[in-house]
Amino acid sequence: MLILIPAYEPDQRLPQLIADLGDAGPILIVDDGSGAAFAEIFAECRRRGATVIAHEINRGKGAALKTGFRYAETHYPQEGIVCADSDGQHSPVDILRVAAELGSENPDMVLGARRFTGKVPLRSRFGNGLTRALFALATRRRLIDTQTGLRAYPAHRIPWLLAVPGDRFEYELQLLLRACAEDFSVREVEIATIYLDENASSHFRPIQDSALIYRELVSFIGSSLVAFAIDTAVFFAAFALSGNITGSAVVARLTSAATNYTVNRRWVFRRGGQAAPLLSSLLRYAALAATILVANIVLLHAVHAVVGSLLVAKITTEISLFAASFLIQRGLVYSSKITGRREHDRVAAAAREAGDAPTNLVPK
Repeated sequence: MLILIPAYEPDQRLPQLIADLGDAGPILIVDDGSGAAFAEIFAECRRRGATVIAHEINRGKGAALKTGFRYAETHYPQEGIVCADSDGQHSPVDILRVAAELGSENPDMVLGARRFTGKVPLRSRFGNGLTRALFALATRRRLIDTQTGLRAYPAHRIPWLLAVPGDRFEYELQLLLRACAEDFSVREVEIATIYLDENASSHFRPIQDSALIYRELVSFIGSSLVAFAIDTAVFFAAFALSGNITGSAVVARLTSAATNYTVNRRWVFRRGGQAAPLLSSLLRYAALAATILVANIVLLHAVHAVVGSLLVAKITTEISLFAASFLIQRGLVYSSKITGRREHDRVAAAAREAGDAPTNLVPK
């Protein structure tokens, strides 16, 4: 089992973690552009048995993880990978427990889940609670800890890990969203909740990184609300003219779907600065829209027959179909399998031009 630790401007807790892990397995550290001031800390990690590779400049936690995955793919092709943070939040015992869980039943992903008990900084408690709630809303899958940095992956998932877009803190949430969309087996192992010095060593930027993490979820919710408003207005206008529920639902869905597709393709599920391919995403969206339309009509009639209120039936139907629409659009309609690989190739090319290609990284 390879232990991968991305590190940016670490303190003495990093070499201490290496010492405490002992002979647990090979340890790979990715120095994410920390600079000369931190050279001695990384040198001490090497003396304690870790391999250290480096980015010339800071590129973000997601980019550092991907660099580690590429190195592992070449040098440790048969090894599962346990990712841990460098700031002392993950104890050696918990790292080994997560590694053991990966080897027990070979799940697609193992998460070291914190319960957030004891003394937890307010921003961390609030941020994790908000992310859990939004994640559950978007995926209908409840996880204890969606922001944990202690995770494990089997070796055969490395190509998948490299294809998911994201270079900074948002990358790890993208992995979870994609894993749920593709129905991966995700296991959680309870670990200790450790925050040292009010988490002062964290390099998480509250405004910028929160915007990256929540952008896709919030944007999808926003586009869905706009589509719902258009759909509802057109539906009741058409019903007032025709008195026909089915016909009004069809007209409303066609109108709102055109808006929803355009917004989601161009902004919500944009990958690497590029919208999803027009023809393939349009065909997939049309198939999704037709399926949801049928479900919409069936549910609308059923709920209306029970409650007797067309407005209540409309709202209930739309809420019921929201999560399914998000997962299908994210996982199939605007799939990052194509656009994520395109982004990966773009980043790799830029790195090569800058003389910092991940495939050329050597021990520092």
